[in-house]
Amino acid sequence: MSTMFSHETFISPFTWRYGTEEMREIFSEVHKRRLLRDIWIAIAETQAEAGLVTNEQIEDLKDHRNDIDIERAAEIEQEIRHDLMAEIKTYAEQCPVGGKIIHLGATSMDILDNMDVIRQKEALDIILEKLSALLSSFAKRIRQEANTACMAFTHIQPAEVTTIGYRLAQTAQDLLDDFTDISAVRDRLKGKGIKGAVGTAASYAAVLEGTDMSARSFEQRVMVRIGLTAFEGATQVYPRKQDYRIGTALAGLCSTLYKFALDIRMLQTPPIGEWNEPFRDKQVGSSAMPFKRNPINSEKIDSLCRSAVSTVDTLWHNASSMILERTLDDSANRRIVLPELFLTCDEVLKTSQRLIDGLVFNTETIQRNLGTYGLFAATERVLMDLGRNGADRQEMHELIREYSLRAWPFVMRGEENPLLEMLSSDNEMLKYLSQERIVELMDANEYTGDAAERALNIASSIEEILSE
Repeated sequence: MSTMFSHETFISPFTWRYGTEEMREIFSEVHKRRLLRDIWIAIAETQAEAGLVTNEQIEDLKDHRNDIDIERAAEIEQEIRHDLMAEIKTYAEQCPVGGKIIHLGATSMDILDNMDVIRQKEALDIILEKLSALLSSFAKRIRQEANTACMAFTHIQPAEVTTIGYRLAQTAQDLLDDFTDISAVRDRLKGKGIKGAVGTAASYAAVLEGTDMSARSFEQRVMVRIGLTAFEGATQVYPRKQDYRIGTALAGLCSTLYKFALDIRMLQTPPIGEWNEPFRDKQVGSSAMPFKRNPINSEKIDSLCRSAVSTVDTLWHNASSMILERTLDDSANRRIVLPELFLTCDEVLKTSQRLIDGLVFNTETIQRNLGTYGLFAATERVLMDLGRNGADRQEMHELIREYSLRAWPFVMRGEENPLLEMLSSDNEMLKYLSQERIVELMDANEYTGDAAERALNIASSIEEILSE
């Protein structure tokens, strides 16, 4: 079987389009097989401590650790129909001295499951590193825009006034929770251990019979060598609920970034027009409509996040449907689901970094929307001040409501909002507030409450955690 692929046949978009080289390398066949060999070497080294294996045999295994021959392994697999045994035979052919002791006492999943967890730890380290960089960029943009007033929207309708920094801080706050959750999952990762065919370590007890080493001690020493702790209990495989926990944590990250991207898409649409994705000079928005500036990065994020979250269902079924000590109905889908889940999140983080770093805030449009819709929101300030100055709150509320309804058709026709003029010339209101005071209160830019303070607090929390 050829290991060379080209665009003349199907290849996954993750092979060349989505994800980074460092993440692709982790889930490459070459890296996988090197890790398998590392585990076999660790087993042999521990067996040498028990007097079962010679140093010469171990050195032979180490000398050929990097001699990965996928072509030969595939050729053997075609004949014997067992991928791990094919790799064992390939490795053994290369090691004339140590080949005969490879995999002594082991079952396939002692090697494959521990290898998978090593890759998961490596992949989560990349995810956490990129998430840390993304959080740092969010903190920077929050500080820059903490006081920049803009319209807030509820029910996709203009509501009151917020700030850009506070809006960004909502995403950043969720991302910080994601960072905590993913870090916790990463720190909890455990390998199957070295427990044999059904997790009882009976084969290792038999191999170690007559030595001074117990099966439990043997397992502990091997796991130290490969850098993992082991589940106390395992069957032929580690509990597949661990995969589900990984999927759930990464799906949580995708949920946060999906909403962020969706908000950008909403705010970039011309009727609002306040935010824009970065757009290159030669970038083409549409093959038919040259004027288009489609939010392609945000749309890609949302598309990939939908795909990522769908994998969690598969991981749930893998955990739930593992009958008794082992069934193989998770094996084929895990070859697809786990690498693609990590590569998807890798691409989503990379694209999100590009978005937050290059995000454009259209000052003129923001001020236009504040001038149009912020007047309605600012009436709340007028109402509060009227009440403080002795006016009947209920009567003033009704008066402002009536003026607002009269002003709304002007706004819908694209005309200037007349609400300020209406309120500042109303005789009833002028009994309690001066015209100058009403004009001052109707400045929506000043109606942001403590949004800036809260945004800066979230930025500080991010910076504090990232500095630990």
